[in-house]
Amino acid sequence: MAYAWFPEPGEPPEVLYLADRKPHEPFPLLRCRLSAAGEQLASLAPEIPLLGWYEREITDLCGISFQGHPEPHPLVLHEGAHPSIPPLDPRYPKESMIAYSSEPWELPSVEGSDVQVLPFGPVRGDVLESAQIVFYYIGEAILHCHPRLFFKHRGMEKRFEGLQPLLATLLAERISGVDSVAHSLAFCQAVETACECEIPERARYLRVVLAELERLYNHLHYLGHLCHTTTLKVGEAQGKLLAEQCKQLNAIFTGSRFLRGLIKPGGLRRDIDLEALPHRLRMLEPEITTYMQELEVTNSHLDRLITTGHLPRQLAFDQGATGPIKRASGIDRDLRCDHPYAAYDRLAMDIPVRTDGDAHARAQVRMAEINNSLSLLLQAIDNMPEGPVETKLSAPAGAEGLGWCEGTRGSMYYCVHFGANGALARVKVKSPSFSNWRVFPFTVHDTNMMDYAINEASFGLTMAGCDR
Repeated sequence: MAYAWFPEPGEPPEVLYLADRKPHEPFPLLRCRLSAAGEQLASLAPEIPLLGWYEREITDLCGISFQGHPEPHPLVLHEGAHPSIPPLDPRYPKESMIAYSSEPWELPSVEGSDVQVLPFGPVRGDVLESAQIVFYYIGEAILHCHPRLFFKHRGMEKRFEGLQPLLATLLAERISGVDSVAHSLAFCQAVETACECEIPERARYLRVVLAELERLYNHLHYLGHLCHTTTLKVGEAQGKLLAEQCKQLNAIFTGSRFLRGLIKPGGLRRDIDLEALPHRLRMLEPEITTYMQELEVTNSHLDRLITTGHLPRQLAFDQGATGPIKRASGIDRDLRCDHPYAAYDRLAMDIPVRTDGDAHARAQVRMAEINNSLSLLLQAIDNMPEGPVETKLSAPAGAEGLGWCEGTRGSMYYCVHFGANGALARVKVKSPSFSNWRVFPFTVHDTNMMDYAINEASFGLTMAGCDR
């Protein structure tokens, strides 16, 4: 990923590039300090396509231009946005809305009198979040799809400025409600790195439990929603019922259906009694197993998934796919194993990988991960050490840190920079949906209208994680 920040108000910004080369090696970090405001950098997007969105985001929010960018138009700020200074400049007041004026949106032009244009959204049916997908099509055949996102961009990274880490954790876990643990965990680990803080062993294991409980209900809801798009109504009801039962377990054992208010910098806010959780999980496991087995022998469901939304391995790599999307296209990467955190290095786990790269492969990866999560939960509880769950920490002036975790939808990264007063000066959030929304349109081109909803559901995307 790439991002920019302003080390000193009124001074030129700094651009940072983060790479993940090999498992179990440190993340290399490249820093480019601009010598003057308005200076341009050479775009790396022609050589590393996945950086295209990051560079466009930097242009919109930090005012840095990139020479030779293949898509030199706004990404986050829509037409008509005219901020007086870059929104992520510390001098821009975070309570002020960006001024907008009405300006037309120019669609890419196409040739051929038979080609029709269909703008779908941004207000969409059911519970789908705001996004506009413009289809260029002939009959049922989609020639090209052009997504227009960021209608709900909330400036969450700006909201971190000036906050203390404990309060900022509440903000992190509310960026995307269904990824509360992943966001708060990655943020807290970034703060702990900046503070050079080691958290207690019991807190490490409890963090694994919370992360896998979040993965469990998310994947079950995913399977139910995927059944909704294939009109398998019984499968939809069963999947969402199982997800609901998991959320009820969350509430019983933690007090929060979405597992909020538990993780904090330095460990956990309080201890959790999990003595009865293994029994409840073992009672639920046969129902989950039977549900997934029935999905895999339901031809009407499989017929709609197999070959739908094919994502080749090389395309997934070049465009920056992450999580189950990447692993369904044959790329064996998972931060829990490649760069272990919490207590994952003490637990046995498999990384499920499929090579077909279609909607069925993406569903199969998640099914295998459900079994993985159940195993990890039981292992973590069985090996849970006694002891404290928090330690004190304080951030030295100018400290910075990187934190990460493998969320339900893929890799989550947080970079934090502290100011001279010990408060947060800059927080960069890299969420998996930002990456996977960039990849998704490549699987829509040259497909058909009837498969679009199934394909989108198979990606498990969220707008909250993308728009931030």
